[in-house]
Order: sequence, then C-alpha cells, then structure tokens
Amino acid sequence: MIPAKFYRYIFAFIMSAFMAFFMSFVLTYLNLGFVDGFVKIWLTAYVKAFVVAYPMLLLVSPFVTKLTQILCKK
Repeated sequence: MIPAKFYRYIFAFIMSAFMAFFMSFVLTYLNLGFVDGFVKIWLTAYVKAFVVAYPMLLLVSPFVTKLTQILCKK
C-alpha cells in the first residue's frame, strides 16, 4: 500500500486521469465527430490533457477545498 502522506498526490493523479479521459473524449467528439482515426486523435488529446490536468489539480485543490468549506455549512 501507498503511505497516507501521499494521499493528495494519488487522489489528484486518479481524478485528473479520469477527468482528462472523459473530457478529451467529449471535446474530440464535439469538434470532429467520429472520424477515421478517432481513437488515435482522442488518445493523443488525452495524454496532452492529462499532462496539464495533473499539475493544475495539485495547484487548485487547496483553494477549492477552502472555498468549498466557506460555501458549505457545517
């Protein structure tokens, strides 16, 4: 098992992988439709999206956590 001190990084990795996967699929489909080579184009977009999504999630998650705590009642 992975030590709990790495929770933030593992969570961000998994969340960004899923979000980039689905968002790149939707945006590729909306922009191109199901064209020849769709899967290759989509997976290329996925890799690029993940490379951006992971560090961005690490940067914004503390802010989003604090903002959510402010907005939600305890």
